[in-house]
Amino acid sequence: MKPALASAAADAAKPTITDADFAKFAEFFYRKTGIHFEPNKRYFVDKRLIERIEATGAESFREYFISLRFEASGRELQQLVNAMTVNETYFFRESYQFDCLVRHLMDEVASRKRPGERIRIWSVPSSTGEEPYSIAIYLLERWAGLRNWDVEILSSDIDTDVLAAARRGVYTQRSVAQLPPAYLEKYFTAQPDGQWRISRELVESVEFSRVNLSEPADTRRFRDIDVIFCRNLLIYFDDLSRRVAAEAMYDAMTPGGFICLGHSESMSRISSLFTVRRFPEAMVHQKPLS
Repeated sequence: MKPALASAAADAAKPTITDADFAKFAEFFYRKTGIHFEPNKRYFVDKRLIERIEATGAESFREYFISLRFEASGRELQQLVNAMTVNETYFFRESYQFDCLVRHLMDEVASRKRPGERIRIWSVPSSTGEEPYSIAIYLLERWAGLRNWDVEILSSDIDTDVLAAARRGVYTQRSVAQLPPAYLEKYFTAQPDGQWRISRELVESVEFSRVNLSEPADTRRFRDIDVIFCRNLLIYFDDLSRRVAAEAMYDAMTPGGFICLGHSESMSRISSLFTVRRFPEAMVHQKPLS
């Protein structure tokens, strides 16, 4: 068979996703994750859905979807979640919020603590770890109060593949491009393939875990959180899922705790639970003290 004909035959043999299939899948995925797929995401969704159908050996969307819904272990659902989530990040991204953290938020949080109490920071989503590790570097380099307080950094994601990558701590040149050279030399080791491995001390300073913000059983264990970084996640949710996530984070926070969102996100359009605080570097949202 000629190459062009072989290619055409292979394409014809691929599973197809109809409009009804897409609607059915999008509704199912939304119920499981809170992530809402608009019709303009069809190419992205169809491509990854077909890849998972082929990977499992199913012959059609219907066969795959039935298996997915009734799989007791949840392994394929997790593989699907990993395929469908987007992870675009780098070190010191939107660093003005990290500046705000070390210049204002940490001191204010510490002022409400009793001696011996721990300060807890939660970064969600973790993606491949650049954000929580950026927080750790900022605290080490730019917050003098670190010598007096025990700070715990937690980081979570729904995608188990990116959590594994975060724990490995190996990054491309693009990921570390915004780091000051002195920090790169201090906290990273150059690898033979041109990548950079973060120090074992920093890896051990962050506790990573899988969390679905739409699942109360996942978020219930997070309590007494003083600062949350939840940047560029809620844009993938619809209004209801955003409110559910906002309420979960509210319940997890200490009174007076702060939450930092992405630059295009606004908690005031999601929930009335938080008040707005404006600092020279950034606008953040705060859980009322009482």
